[in-house]
Amino acid sequence: MNDKNEMSGLRQELWRIIFGTDTRGGWTFDVILLVVIVASVVNLMLLSVAAIRDQIGGLLNILEWVFTGLFTVEYVVRIYAARRRLAYIRSFYGLVDLASILPMYIALVVPSSHFFIAIRVLRIMRIFRVLKLVEYANDLQLLQRSLRQAQRKLQIFLGALALFVTVLGAVMYVVEGPATGFTSIPRSIYWAIVTITTVGYGDISPATPVGQTIAGIAILIGYSVLAVTTGVITAELTNEIRNNRQKIMCPHCERSGHEGDAHYCKYCGGDLEEDPEDEEVDDEEQAKARDKLD
Repeated sequence: MNDKNEMSGLRQELWRIIFGTDTRGGWTFDVILLVVIVASVVNLMLLSVAAIRDQIGGLLNILEWVFTGLFTVEYVVRIYAARRRLAYIRSFYGLVDLASILPMYIALVVPSSHFFIAIRVLRIMRIFRVLKLVEYANDLQLLQRSLRQAQRKLQIFLGALALFVTVLGAVMYVVEGPATGFTSIPRSIYWAIVTITTVGYGDISPATPVGQTIAGIAILIGYSVLAVTTGVITAELTNEIRNNRQKIMCPHCERSGHEGDAHYCKYCGGDLEEDPEDEEVDDEEQAKARDKLD
């Protein structure tokens, strides 16, 4: 029974350190973890450079296995310490933690797969929890709501754009043909996408006057594509910002339209977080104090 209580106490302490940032131990653990994550990502980048790999590839591989071992132990301990283990395993961070260690073990069978451990960079998102960047989180939610509001409009627009690209690719396949690189309709559709998005790799280009004219029209349409998508998202983002401002009302003059990080009313100068009734009480106390002095 005592052993069970001790293990329960150990698990609780591990939970405070690993999943909490309120304690000094928890904050220190997360900061060290972030440093190790960044170091492992840098190590992977160095491994991908042939000149560096030829010189110190052995050392970098050893370090990579050290990082993988540390993250494996951390993942197992997280499962042990989690209050709801299955919920953690299925959570976003749980899946990222698992995906950050699996590629190295899979690489024992498929050697090139170890570069997929670059997914470890996603674990740096824990910095939002470590630094408690609530304002950034609120801004992210604002952007997410804007994208959800614009979702239907974007789906309709992208659907129409997909049809246009397909037709454009088919036309270019007929006009240009295999002689100029348009060897199939899918490859022609690839050219249309590259052209409309104004990327222009240049690996395929029209050679006939008709094809070049169509390409010029496609490029001009490409600019409107960027303008429409940006305009839709910007309009929804503006609406969300306006709605947020309307939620913040001055308790003194009862007027809204303030920024989310505002502390004072832009109309009357009153404190947005202060209760007017408390202010009246303070005024009465000050009046009584003045009467006593008189």
